[in-house]
Amino acid sequence: MVQSAQNYPKGYRLIFIDACLRKPTPYAPVWLMRQAGRYLSQYRETRAKAADFIDFCRRPDLAAEATLQPIDILGVDAAILFSDILVVPLEMGMEVEFIKDRGPVLPCPVRTANDVEQLSSNAPDNLGYVYEAVRLIRSKLAQDKALIGFAGSPWTLATYMVEGQGSKNYAVIKQMAYANPALLHALLAKIAACVSAYLIGQIRAGANAVQLFDSWGGALEQSAFMEFSWHYLLVIASEIKREFPTIPIILFSKGAGGYLESIGGEFDVFGVDWNTPLARAKAALFDRYALQGNMEPMRLYSQEATRQGVEDIFKVIGKENGFIFNLGHGMQPDFSLENTKYLVDLVHTISAR
Repeated sequence: MVQSAQNYPKGYRLIFIDACLRKPTPYAPVWLMRQAGRYLSQYRETRAKAADFIDFCRRPDLAAEATLQPIDILGVDAAILFSDILVVPLEMGMEVEFIKDRGPVLPCPVRTANDVEQLSSNAPDNLGYVYEAVRLIRSKLAQDKALIGFAGSPWTLATYMVEGQGSKNYAVIKQMAYANPALLHALLAKIAACVSAYLIGQIRAGANAVQLFDSWGGALEQSAFMEFSWHYLLVIASEIKREFPTIPIILFSKGAGGYLESIGGEFDVFGVDWNTPLARAKAALFDRYALQGNMEPMRLYSQEATRQGVEDIFKVIGKENGFIFNLGHGMQPDFSLENTKYLVDLVHTISAR
């Protein structure tokens, strides 16, 4: 049986899901982006069992192991599926390599209409190993903890697929956006269809909520952001809500803090990045959406800085319902486990006062 927000075992309360739906909670739930990662020795041991990073992502047993580690070690309120956003272009037929000290590389980037046409629309069917990982995680995860599925946004995936790697100026895809927008829209629409089906597959397998990571949304000026990034996030959200109206959807678009007045759509939680003032996000969105965020991750190098960051966030949020504590971006490999545990305990303590 699929265990989702609407049919979770009777008697168990998912505090994370309650917060997503702006219901009262006894404290603010907390989870951390990239909470399964190299800062954990247990993660490094699990990673060593795989032949390479793609093998790691394709092994449900290892993905489940990595996903569950932060629950036991940190005491966070939700697990997020261990995978990578680039499994979607991988299963659309693109070659994807993860190169040490360089990051992901796609050696045959998408540049033409024929390239777009050649991309497989069957990627969601090829991602069975992810759905199996979700089922395995949900079967082992404590019943009062939520499981978050995720995917990359169409714009962010397209940047990798067109640029062929990470980029500082996004020159190739921006040239496509302004000189050949029809081609870019064809690519984005194809990705969006795959991502919608992929996230629906994760929910069917047992995910209680899903998050879309729009890591490079802030690379676009406002009009382009709304056209090439935000529009497709809302397309995906609408497709999910059509089938699973009660499953919370979190949209996280890094760098979009300047566009808050234009934000709207059929989703539940807006993820606030660290360089967007939380007070501004609260004023613009908190009457309609739950908020998630947004401590500057580098504060975790210092317990004093961490405490100040947490206290500042709760001075803004107060005791209002509908807030999930998170970092404003992901964990770093050299973060201290001691400081991370301190953060989770501190959030629970301060928000429960």
